[in-house]
Amino acid sequence: MNTNMEKVIIPRAEHSISRSVLSPNGVKVLYKLREHGFIAYLVGGGVRDLLLGREPKDFDVVTDATPNQLKKLFRNCRLIGRRFRLAHIHFHDEIIEVATFRSTVDAAEASLEEAAEALPEELVEAPPEAEQLEEERDRRRRRHHHGPPILKSEDGMVLRDNVFGTPEEDAVRRDFTVNALFYNIADFSIIDHVGGMEDLKNGLIRTIGDPMVRFTEDPVRMIRAIRFASMLGFNIEARTEAAIEALCGTINKATPPRLYEEVLKLLLMGAGERTYQMMRHCGLFEPLFPHFDAWLSRESDCYPHVRVGKALEWADSQIGQGIAVTPPLLIALMFGEYLEEKVAQFRDEGLPPQQATDAAVAAFAGELAPTVSVPNRVLVAVRDILNMQHRFQKTPGRNGRGVLGRPVFPDALQYLRFMEQLTPPKRSLGEWWERYAVQQAEGLEPAPQRGNEAAAADAEAPKKKRRRRRRRKKPGGAPE
Repeated sequence: MNTNMEKVIIPRAEHSISRSVLSPNGVKVLYKLREHGFIAYLVGGGVRDLLLGREPKDFDVVTDATPNQLKKLFRNCRLIGRRFRLAHIHFHDEIIEVATFRSTVDAAEASLEEAAEALPEELVEAPPEAEQLEEERDRRRRRHHHGPPILKSEDGMVLRDNVFGTPEEDAVRRDFTVNALFYNIADFSIIDHVGGMEDLKNGLIRTIGDPMVRFTEDPVRMIRAIRFASMLGFNIEARTEAAIEALCGTINKATPPRLYEEVLKLLLMGAGERTYQMMRHCGLFEPLFPHFDAWLSRESDCYPHVRVGKALEWADSQIGQGIAVTPPLLIALMFGEYLEEKVAQFRDEGLPPQQATDAAVAAFAGELAPTVSVPNRVLVAVRDILNMQHRFQKTPGRNGRGVLGRPVFPDALQYLRFMEQLTPPKRSLGEWWERYAVQQAEGLEPAPQRGNEAAAADAEAPKKKRRRRRRRKKPGGAPE
């Protein structure tokens, strides 16, 4: 990996980041580290978003203090992670993530060792680069900056990486140029080691170094490239996009639970429809959802499956209005048509509606398990959302209040509203259940769902007088 990139410092007068827009807790962490003699920068998405005029979701800090030193310095510190050792500094309403500068030395050492093994024994000599690496290793050992060695799988995927280095090395080790900008609290400047400012101006997502190597080290970086491009409205640089198309089949080397979390981030950031289209274009969607992708490729009654895109557009509009879209609702929306076809197949085999839905969701879970591991509680909620659509047909039916009390009622009602948007009905069940929920919350009895003529006749008919019951006399005593 090339670390000989020109360092560029952008002074405060030439960029738009003001200290007043930073997290107060993040500023406290930066200043405390500097007060104790450590280098500390704001880094990553926080710097990127502030330069683009966006509100950052979090503020990450990078420093030359080791995790153990951070633990001693901050009483509210928790160390997390196995692959990358990180410190979480806990405040009342925020967590500031602090990482130690990572090194590129071990990657260079591995290359030298491989080259040495390829030579005859009598020709193997320690090159000057090896001596420099040994000196660098000794210097870190004296400064207590050595850590567990980098660990890679046979195909080059990084499994553990806690080797600490310099700011320049750490910038080069990051995934994309726009995420490797440092904000220096000492003079309020921006430090750019990798050309990130230029790519930010041009709207490009570009890997740092060879994209084939970077995506091999961590295949999830391919998903992150699409996420950043969709979220920011950027394009993916040509070499980076070509590498994604070439290596998309390796995405399943990441663990299924991690892929589930990454897919959620992709589709719940408010640009889910664009992300979905980019994933299919780059070839990442098929290895993640092979059965679903095969179904999408087959037309139904000579029509392509367009409901997935409409569902994601609807979810994006909800998120844009500040309305939360939960993971169960997202999965029900995205895979709803596919699941409905499965339910119909089980109905044809003789199963009743509820059992057919249960069987369809169970079969769907089995398809996803090897690639994207959806938690069982989420799948149970998806099943209940689909089953509730049958219950909504009865207004209110028996135990209508029990329907309102079910945990999935809000999500099931949202799903119903989306379905009614696709094919607007004459009478909206969604509106009726919304009114019913409000009336129950206010302690009112809802009017029965009846036709207009019957309601008008009831209004015109005179009210009958209530008949007074005669009071029975008590049996009297014997006559005198």
